[in-house]
Amino acid sequence: MSDDFQLPTKNHPAPEIRELPEAPVKTWGIIGPGLVSSGVGLASGEFILWPFIASQVGLVFLWGAVLGVVIQWFLNLEIERYTLATGETALTGFSRMWKHWGLVFVVLVIFANAWPGWATSSATLLSFMTGGNVTAIAVTMLVATGAILTLAPVVYVALERLITVKVIAIGGFFVLALIFALKSSSWGALPSAVTHVGRIPNLDFALMMGAIAFAGAGGGQNLCQSNWIRDKGFGMGRHIQRLVSPVTGKEEALPTARACVFALTDESLGRWRRWWRFVNVEQALTFVLVTALTIMLTSMLAHSTLFGNPALKNDISFLRLEGDQLKSAVGGWFGSLFWIIGSYSLFAATVGIIDYTARLAADVVKWTYLRESKLSESRLYFFTVWGIVAMGSSILLFGIRQPLVLLVISACTGGMMMFVYSLLLILLNRRTLPDKLKTPAWRVVALLLSAAFFAYLSYFAVKQGVEKVRESKRRPAAFQTLFQAEAQARLLREGEVAVRDRG
Repeated sequence: MSDDFQLPTKNHPAPEIRELPEAPVKTWGIIGPGLVSSGVGLASGEFILWPFIASQVGLVFLWGAVLGVVIQWFLNLEIERYTLATGETALTGFSRMWKHWGLVFVVLVIFANAWPGWATSSATLLSFMTGGNVTAIAVTMLVATGAILTLAPVVYVALERLITVKVIAIGGFFVLALIFALKSSSWGALPSAVTHVGRIPNLDFALMMGAIAFAGAGGGQNLCQSNWIRDKGFGMGRHIQRLVSPVTGKEEALPTARACVFALTDESLGRWRRWWRFVNVEQALTFVLVTALTIMLTSMLAHSTLFGNPALKNDISFLRLEGDQLKSAVGGWFGSLFWIIGSYSLFAATVGIIDYTARLAADVVKWTYLRESKLSESRLYFFTVWGIVAMGSSILLFGIRQPLVLLVISACTGGMMMFVYSLLLILLNRRTLPDKLKTPAWRVVALLLSAAFFAYLSYFAVKQGVEKVRESKRRPAAFQTLFQAEAQARLLREGEVAVRDRG
């Protein structure tokens, strides 16, 4: 092991020394994990939370979305820093410091994603147009998700293509929205997002804090940046095997060591600087730009169609009303297209969420607990994906509405994870990486501010969660939209009522 790297070897073997590959030079190479992260994250927050806020108070709070995305930009880059330098995921790095850190995060991610809210929301939007049983549609979507993730020869390639189609579809929809649907009043209100920076509108405080925290990705999804850039072949990740389908793919030979580091020569440091510049630009142009633009446009569309509408209710049913308003303003085809795009976006998010949950679990179990086993990470991923599909389908088929305890866990786990791993990233990248690669002091300050923000959010979520358990019969509607999982539950219920009314 090179003396420049100080990776603890109590729980994982010492790394090999390999050559750091060259960074991409082609423009198309910029499309990668940042786009996948933003594409998976374009779900509840972008289609539910931020448009809901815009429908209630206008565009004065959009500055909060930019703040949330920038915080996650720093987190993503520090997660990527470790993998670029070692080929290991951040969770494996955490497990080098304490063996069970990875398992702790996997359990939290599974708790947060246990209820199949994104699939049921997608099915509900689809049922607005087609009718049909929401549960049957959602279960079909879950099975299709399992097939997509386990039959593709290289899993990451299939996910990247699915998300690319999603981003293109959303972009095409908003080109039409710019032409046909956005009112001049919404363009006139847009500068208020800048002039009102720092002002908190008169809405539920927890709702707005949650919207900031989960703008873009949030929770365990940020941690999966390690896995995605490894499978994309960024940095030292090019020396590590990719997840493939045990059915249709060809498993690559195992590396002789899980981590691979490089000697700090002038040539390798030059390559490192090019890689670091590349991932900063990649994240800025895909994750930050795509997420911020989508939040802005979905919020402006909600503002154009719903703001000031006396029929607007303080709950998630605004999505059905928004579609109806678009039908009236533009034509029936456009309102239906809105629901189709929303349904596909939430379905693609389902694929991405099950993927990253299974990736994190397979990575931790294989390389922390089953390193000597012949059971490959790809096969563990296969079994985990279908386990999640089976669990979600069972919840829906047995008619289980989201349990109250699970709601509280979902409300707390995302912020708690981000608080903890903001601090762990400082320890990991400052203690284990060479001076020329480690996190600089000014970025440490950014991570400390991130930790403080998510610590406060976690405290607030736990406090309101306890109150919610005590007063479950008197929950305010606005708080029900705070976290993604419960927003999905409300959307399902509203959609089922709408379908019955139409029938």
